Amino acid sequence: MPASLPSAVRLALAQVNPLVGAINANAAIVEKYILQAHAAGAHLLVFPELMLCGYPPKDLLIQEGFVAAAADAAEHLGASVPDDLTVVLGLPLPADEGITNSLLAFRGGRRLARYDKRLLPTYDVFDEDRYFLRGDAPTVIDVHGVPCGLSICEDLWKGEDVGFKGRYRYAPDPVRALVDAGASLIINPSASPFVLGKGARHRALLRHHAQTHNVWVAAVNQVGGNDELIFDGHACVFDPTGKLVAAAPGFSEEMLIADLTPTPLPVHDPLLSTTPEAQIFLALRLGLADYCRKTGFRSALLGVSGGIDSAVVAAIAVVALGPDNVLGVAMPGPYSSPGSLNDAIDLTRRLGTRLVTIPIESMLDAARHVIDPAFAYLDASPLGAALPDIAEENIQSRLRGVITMTLSNRTGSLVLTTGNKSELSVGYCTLYGDMNGGLAVISDLTKGQVYALARWLNDNHRECGLPCPPIPESTITKPPSAELAPGQRDQDTLPPYDQLDDIVRRYIETHQSPAGIARDTGYPRPLVDRICRMIDRNEYKRKQLTTGLKISSVAFGVGRRMPIARGWYEYPP
Repeated sequence: MPASLPSAVRLALAQVNPLVGAINANAAIVEKYILQAHAAGAHLLVFPELMLCGYPPKDLLIQEGFVAAAADAAEHLGASVPDDLTVVLGLPLPADEGITNSLLAFRGGRRLARYDKRLLPTYDVFDEDRYFLRGDAPTVIDVHGVPCGLSICEDLWKGEDVGFKGRYRYAPDPVRALVDAGASLIINPSASPFVLGKGARHRALLRHHAQTHNVWVAAVNQVGGNDELIFDGHACVFDPTGKLVAAAPGFSEEMLIADLTPTPLPVHDPLLSTTPEAQIFLALRLGLADYCRKTGFRSALLGVSGGIDSAVVAAIAVVALGPDNVLGVAMPGPYSSPGSLNDAIDLTRRLGTRLVTIPIESMLDAARHVIDPAFAYLDASPLGAALPDIAEENIQSRLRGVITMTLSNRTGSLVLTTGNKSELSVGYCTLYGDMNGGLAVISDLTKGQVYALARWLNDNHRECGLPCPPIPESTITKPPSAELAPGQRDQDTLPPYDQLDDIVRRYIETHQSPAGIARDTGYPRPLVDRICRMIDRNEYKRKQLTTGLKISSVAFGVGRRMPIARGWYEYPP
């Protein structure tokens, strides 16, 4: 038998969807899965990292009584665990002068062991050093005669999955410590946020540990959306040869049952067999649905312009919330083309959702009437006297923001913003206008990814639960435009989106310098400098961006902390 397991073990991995801070509700989920695992004959049931409080709990951890409540709930749960089942549960625990990110193991109504996470990530969205003390010892428990080593998330990844392994160069290796302590099976509960492509790196690291140390490795990740973070689940088990022998589907609650036997059969991997567009869709659908469910919103509304961004957001919203719970708002202005309004109407017809049309031209005329006397007093030209006019363009966007927020106030619907990462990067967005809203659904997708997702949605509409291709073909094929001035096109002032997206990705996600980007891509240095300058100068706008769903290694929000007032640049002023 691989790794000299003395007996077969039935393992249950519960990839579940907790609500941050809802200790009692999360405990009820644990109780349900304990009953299910016991009925299935499991010997070991493992829940994700910090299951009882949800991840990330942030400053709830320092609220008086919070950690104690989690510890009390865990002891209550542990008292009901049957004699023939071992349950491993993640939660924060009090420690000497601090808190630990811990696992508790229970069997037969009593606590078997405690393990404290040894490697605490502090990069990107992670801030665990702010809250937790490091553990300093391995923990191995006996499960049905099998020595089982306990680890938590980063203890296995060691930053290698996201390019931060140098942070642990001098830290003890938690995996080696477990193997040296006699573990034949290593379990790894985690709360690792979804990032496109990271799942494949996780699989490779798990396989590497299994083969290198000749042990079984079982991992279970949290699933669901918590604010900007999305967790994809994808629980799995590798045998000591590095063979994948059990795998759960992603982006849904599941209990994966795996029998650790002498001759396990390989299984299909649902993670590695999906396309990037499918993963993005599943992530955004889950992130939007959970944001609404966990914050109490039952419906959403958004401006539909006939453009690609609002079309994709509308389609995701309909799949996540249902067509009866999504309202499209068309707000044609003086420079909107008839084709754009027709595309907005066609989109909502395809999606089966409601559409209200509120023209803004009379509102713009009223704004001119009110504001132009002030311009005259300041010896400035009136709105629209010469085009393009950034003030007139922005006031159109802000009038639309007024409309959507007013509808939200009256209906209680969540306003979804439709800006993509490419446009937000260079400031092609209006504060208190199209940036108004409660959730930025595609703010971490480049324009190219938005187009790819639109085509994927049309090609896979049945699998998405849509009766027909949702995005009108003319929306996909027409040149993108904000339509805030006559004949306006994005490409009048921006390079082609494939070039812009590449520069944005390199500058923001890989932190490459303008000189390095120009050197490696062949793009003209003045072009690269101009785009990087636009990115930096619009940081103030992004500081006011609503919560955006994260799918890349570096998204705008909590994981990217750039100063607004700064004096260091790598390009001419």
